[in-house]
Amino acid sequence: MTEDLSDLSLDIQTLHAAYAAGLRPEEVMAEVFRRIDRRDDPGIFLHLRAAGEVAAEAAALGPFDPETRPLWGLPFAIKDNIDLGGVPTTAACPDFAYLPKVDAFAVAALRAAGAVPVGKTNLDQLATGLVGVRTPFPVPRNAVDPEIVPGGSSSGSGVSVAAGLVSFALGTDTAGSGRVPAALNNIVGLKPSLGALSSTGVVPACRTLDTISVFALTVADAWAVTRAAAVYDAADAYARPLCAPPMGAVPPGIAIGVPDARSRIFFGDTAQAESFAAGLGRLKALGARIEEVDFTPFYDVAEMLYEGAWVAERMTVAEDLMRRKPEALHPVTRQIIGAAEGLSAADAFRGIYRLAELKRVVEPVLSRFDMLCVPTIPTFYTLDDLEADPVGPNSRLGTYTNFVNLLDLCGLAVPTGPRVDGRPGSLTLLGRAGGDAALATLGAALQAAGGARLGATGLPQPAAPEPRPAAMPGEMVIAAVGAHMSGLPLNHQLTDRGGRYLETTETAPEYRLSLLAGGPPLRPGLLRVAEGGAAIALELWALPLAEVGSFLVGIPSPLGLGTVVLADGRKVQGFLVEAAGLTGAQDITRHGGWRGYLQAAQGQLSGATA
Repeated sequence: MTEDLSDLSLDIQTLHAAYAAGLRPEEVMAEVFRRIDRRDDPGIFLHLRAAGEVAAEAAALGPFDPETRPLWGLPFAIKDNIDLGGVPTTAACPDFAYLPKVDAFAVAALRAAGAVPVGKTNLDQLATGLVGVRTPFPVPRNAVDPEIVPGGSSSGSGVSVAAGLVSFALGTDTAGSGRVPAALNNIVGLKPSLGALSSTGVVPACRTLDTISVFALTVADAWAVTRAAAVYDAADAYARPLCAPPMGAVPPGIAIGVPDARSRIFFGDTAQAESFAAGLGRLKALGARIEEVDFTPFYDVAEMLYEGAWVAERMTVAEDLMRRKPEALHPVTRQIIGAAEGLSAADAFRGIYRLAELKRVVEPVLSRFDMLCVPTIPTFYTLDDLEADPVGPNSRLGTYTNFVNLLDLCGLAVPTGPRVDGRPGSLTLLGRAGGDAALATLGAALQAAGGARLGATGLPQPAAPEPRPAAMPGEMVIAAVGAHMSGLPLNHQLTDRGGRYLETTETAPEYRLSLLAGGPPLRPGLLRVAEGGAAIALELWALPLAEVGSFLVGIPSPLGLGTVVLADGRKVQGFLVEAAGLTGAQDITRHGGWRGYLQAAQGQLSGATA
């Protein structure tokens, strides 16, 4: 008799534990199709593979091997603007449909990692929308509350994960389509850095701004999928390599910028405001340093997305169909893309110039923080709201998402537990391009702290995976003693290269610490001495060996990397200063480390201005 799998969570940790105990992947695939039948929602999938075909692919995986195939036996869904070989790609527009012969590059990478695709999911037509109702097919039902819109454009993908039908799903994200459905369905939505996941085999909305995104039940799962898919594709002109190490421990003192009270927008939704404030409280409890800033410049960037250049870019995909058969498009989709008809090439360039100006305005804010944190959505909208106004709610749902790709940021939507009214809470961490791993590390801790159930399944989160406190093969341990430590101005030079925090410790009592002349930023110099030394606090970071060279190039004289002896006798590479570089320096050894010095200096400044 087949085991009852109806209550089996499909998150990676739970499912792989079941496989290790003897469960066969063919049984899981059969359960997936049973769940799809029980769900009885024709709006989720636009095309399902034959159950026997999926079972055969699962059976062909061979013995359970999560080391070489980290996604072994995981069923997943694919947004129907991403190619799956032999299955039609429609982008929710039947007249646009074509039959690809091969998988999209990222899909092929996931299958090589052991994941098994079950079908293609519904979307806002041509990936134009954040609501999930702009489709000629049935609208997927929100997994948490069927009265709420499912979110778009990756509607079917978000619902399929939240309903427990698959382990993860691929979406795409131009304006928030990989984050808004996550917030509305109580799941994780990871929008990688632009170019990190290949766009080969993806129908673009705006090719210069698009990325494949990942929906999952947990942050750990979303990051595992992203790591498997982040294979550099030289054939994709917009591809960029991504350092995707395992998640580390949460570093201390992460500096996070958040909208100040005047620039927080909730459209009167007090429950959402309270939920966001509670989420910020959890970040503080995890050791983050929160600072409020005026987000108006970011909203100015967001307004650019549906003006000029980027509306015209959407036309590059639909132009032939718009000319040949405009009635084939959903009326709202046609209205939005059709606005390009009134734009000129000069308008497009004016938009590009304006964006460059706004980037210059927000750069000082971005450079001050390790990451930003915003509500994923400002409020909720129902299907009735969209029936009354097909455009306004869609625009408002993009309040905190529309600017992200224009500024080349990565983003991670994290469920934070139910609001006071029971609707799902969610906030989004945003980082500079390449900072994906840092978002995942903090996001996993934040999800665990919030205690949210998994999607709409009612199942609890699995135990959080233990952080890896030691370097792995292919990594070098580097001791940071100054501005490269977490939360300080140069830390991004480590995190942008895939560096991950390991631990806080101290040197052997054989060192002196000095404040070097010059700056900004202010920099300390660590010098080993024969006598009169002390233990100096520092942080250990693991940096991919492939990134060490570019990192060293950025270290200015008189600093360099050398061997640092730790209090427990370990020897690692760390920042040291040449003795000749101490001219004009101030000895600050008595503070025990750079953070101690900064705290003392801040205290003196506060006292002087009191």
